[in-house]
Amino acid sequence: MFKDMFANDSSLSFEVFPPKKDDEFENCYKVLDSLSELKPDFISVTYGAGGSRSKKTVEIASYIQNELHTDAMAHMTCVGSSSEDILAVTRDLEAVGVNHVLALRGDKPRDMSDEQFNKRVFPHATDLIRFLNENTKLDISASCYPEKHPEAMSMDSDLAFMKMKQDMGAKMFISQLFFDNADFYRFTERADKAGITIPIVAGIMPITSAKQIGSTVTLAGSSVPKKLADICARYGESPDDMRKAGIEYAIDQIRDLRKCGVGHIHIYCMNKPKMTAEICKSI
Repeated sequence: MFKDMFANDSSLSFEVFPPKKDDEFENCYKVLDSLSELKPDFISVTYGAGGSRSKKTVEIASYIQNELHTDAMAHMTCVGSSSEDILAVTRDLEAVGVNHVLALRGDKPRDMSDEQFNKRVFPHATDLIRFLNENTKLDISASCYPEKHPEAMSMDSDLAFMKMKQDMGAKMFISQLFFDNADFYRFTERADKAGITIPIVAGIMPITSAKQIGSTVTLAGSSVPKKLADICARYGESPDDMRKAGIEYAIDQIRDLRKCGVGHIHIYCMNKPKMTAEICKSI
């Protein structure tokens, strides 16, 4: 999959998330059907905090892989997991023919005590990547942060962890969302100097409602440039106009990235196939 994807100058992939309620799965599959029609190179599926609902991640990834015949990537977090927990999920993935994971530490679950967090089996994503590489045959991707991981001491230390992920067996990076392409260009220059040689895919999240700025974006640690803040201030009370302006902002980002030689794009599509189709049509 990696070989085929990066043999070309450009690729397009999407991220989806499992619904929180079981009775919402029928609609989820309709979303996946629509996204698959856009012919992405792969679709990634997120993982609940602390590994919660990992069975649903496997179930959705299997549907993408086996029913839609689109390559699936299953997210895998390790913050609350034992080695056996991780191996159980990898066995489930291998059983359904999904061989590509995005290895993440994950956020601390709400019900996890500080003591449990400090004694976790896998302190960092690098530990999970090493474990997977030594104990499975899975293809492993990793995350990276154009504006630095919120917990990192500095960009240099963050890049050092990124290099460790590569050395432990990661074959591709997918970036956290960002809204100023200049941040991404500076980041990739520094990554290159730090010895990062595997591909870096740019993660783009369209902002279609002003409340996203106060929730998803804040959690991601991404900064909001004045241009986007002005859009939210101007159209925040007008849902249709905000949606239209947010989609156009994402389209402009992707066009500029491709113009500057960044051809591999991962859209955080928030399970919104219509929005994703509008972006794909424009780019």
